[in-house]
Amino acid sequence: MAQATLAGGCFWCLEAVFQRVRGVDQVVSGYMGGHTAHPDYRAVCGGDTGHAEVVQISYDDSVVSFDSLLDVFFTIHDPTTLNRQGNDVGTQYRSAIFCHDAAQQQQANAKVAELTTAHAFNAPIVTQIVPLQTFYPAETYHQDYFNRNPNQPYCMAVVGPKVGKLLKYHGELSQ
Repeated sequence: MAQATLAGGCFWCLEAVFQRVRGVDQVVSGYMGGHTAHPDYRAVCGGDTGHAEVVQISYDDSVVSFDSLLDVFFTIHDPTTLNRQGNDVGTQYRSAIFCHDAAQQQQANAKVAELTTAHAFNAPIVTQIVPLQTFYPAETYHQDYFNRNPNQPYCMAVVGPKVGKLLKYHGELSQ
C-alpha cells in the first residue's frame, strides 16, 4: 500500500471523504508538522504544538493515483486561506501536503503549478508542500468520526457537504 498524508482543515472532513475513495484501504486521523512529541487534541487545538490536523491515507496505487488524491484534496478544501478552513482558525487547520518521497513532492508541486496556471482559485494557493514528519494518530474517539456521528451538527453542516463534493466532482473515484 502507498501512503499520502494531507492537512486541509478538520481531519473529520478529510477522513470522511477519503474513506469513500475507491482504492483507499485505510484513513487514520492524526497530527503532524509540529514540535511537540505525542500531542493530544487539546494541546493541538490550543495552537501551541505547531501540529496540523492530518489524515494518513493508505491506498492501492494501482486503483487510485496520488494525483487523483490531490485532485480530491484540492476540491474539498480551500487551499487559499492561510491557517483557516471556514470557521476553523489556527495553524492546526492549515493546508499542507506531507510528502512521503521525492516523487510525491514533485507531483504536489506540479499540481499546485497546474491549478495556479488554470486560475482554479481566486487567490494564491498557500498549501505547504513539506517532507513527511512524525505522524501521531489522534485519539480513538476521532477515528471514523463522521460514520459514527452523521447527525452531529458539525458533521451535518460541514463534513457532509464535503462528502457531497466528492460525489459531485469526482464521482468516478467514489466507492
